Amino acid sequence: MNLRPSAFLTDRQIKRGLNLVMADGMTSEAMVVFTSGTFLTAMAVNMGATNFQLGLFAALPTFTTVFQLFSIWMVQRFNNRRAITALFNFLARLPILAIGIIPFVFTRGTSIQVLLLMLFFQHVFGDIAGASWNSWIKDLVPGTQLGSFFSRRSRIAQVLNVSLSLATAFGIDYVKLHYPQQEILTYHLLFLIGGMLGMASVAFLLRTPEPQSLPMDDKLLTLFGKPLKNKNFKNLLIFNSFWAFALNLATPFFSVFMLKTIGLPLSYIIGLGILGQISGILSLKLWGNYSDWFSNKTLISICAPLYIACILAFAFVGMPASTSIAVVMLAAIHIISGAATAGINLALSNIGFKLAPKQEAIVYISTKNMFVAFFSTIAPMLGGLMADYFATHPFSWNMQFNAAGDVSNITLINLQGWNYFFIIGGLLALTSLRYLGKIKEEGEVEREKVVNHMHVSFRKRLRTNLGREVTNGIYHPRTTVKRKVVKMVRHRKQQREELKNIA
Repeated sequence: MNLRPSAFLTDRQIKRGLNLVMADGMTSEAMVVFTSGTFLTAMAVNMGATNFQLGLFAALPTFTTVFQLFSIWMVQRFNNRRAITALFNFLARLPILAIGIIPFVFTRGTSIQVLLLMLFFQHVFGDIAGASWNSWIKDLVPGTQLGSFFSRRSRIAQVLNVSLSLATAFGIDYVKLHYPQQEILTYHLLFLIGGMLGMASVAFLLRTPEPQSLPMDDKLLTLFGKPLKNKNFKNLLIFNSFWAFALNLATPFFSVFMLKTIGLPLSYIIGLGILGQISGILSLKLWGNYSDWFSNKTLISICAPLYIACILAFAFVGMPASTSIAVVMLAAIHIISGAATAGINLALSNIGFKLAPKQEAIVYISTKNMFVAFFSTIAPMLGGLMADYFATHPFSWNMQFNAAGDVSNITLINLQGWNYFFIIGGLLALTSLRYLGKIKEEGEVEREKVVNHMHVSFRKRLRTNLGREVTNGIYHPRTTVKRKVVKMVRHRKQQREELKNIA
């Protein structure tokens, strides 16, 4: 197999490469479902992890991002991003397979310390591979298709995530109910399956073509300093770092809050997560188009306030006495946050690709990832350390009514434990939006114009979908279909003209 980069790729080779990137995304997504997120949290809680250790699990994926510096050196030294990505992804899958195999080799099983160590090496090798992959894919995906391609890739990955998460959650709940002594073994089997799927993704990467990149001749420290001297990119670093710190102070503990404070079953939590993912899947196509048509910055300014409102709303979920009311509130929060998160993640990823110079893309994107990772690492660790303090210092604000001798108390605010983080995280995220306006992006469109366009487009689609063609009082399906096609073509032409006027 020839792993050398190609000086020129045909349209057919690019299309085949994008399909292989899509396949790699699906197998990697399945691996992530089985070995991280809610299932990893549930496994750690079952093994008796402390709050600080839960914070470490949440911080690992971002703490190890500093090792992307090694990836920059390797790309500069060998200039073969496909070989580097495939090799270190292979090494990253080995600890996952080891976690899956340990119970079958050692009767004592895995301890929290061993699990942390294995996942540490998995993330180290994965981050080295990820930095090289970012630079490689930036050159492979045409610039005009960044939004649509990655939104499609994310939609398919999330559909897979939803299906696997739901099936796995019900399976684990069944094991907990009928075979509780086998619960830990079940989590290890998930790691074993995830590791094998990860190896399949490496095979897809080896077959994906790589465009030849220009060599980087500067020293590593000189290269690392360039993004910090670029004023516009530095503004992106400040905003993204501040945003990441605010979110990671609260969001890693959502699952813990629902498990410990509200007492929801794991299947409920997975179901709520799936509800949010479905909301994100349904909105991703729209966000992808808006990312290509308008700007990623505008997309963030629309989605970020919605997500902040959801974080703040989490602080009030535990107040109702009825669990059913809390579940309804959580469902609404997950639906809104799912759509908002899809737009924010897509826009933050694309704007980094867009603002990074082609020749030094790996340096700029890795610098962004490391800055964001540093602040993302501090936040959950700080949250884990402060959780016990807040748990013993509740804050309540009650309103008392006295009518005809009857005294009624209404709780307005009841903060304890994780609720503090949700309030603080939401307010910090709101503050971070002040730095978003300093970023300049090519093709930028004012937020108000995009929102107006969304309103107009929604009303037109609503009228089209609800309209019915009737001739002489009789509904004719074929005539209706033909007329609707004509209307749709006219609407698309009109929409393009509106976009040109807005831009």
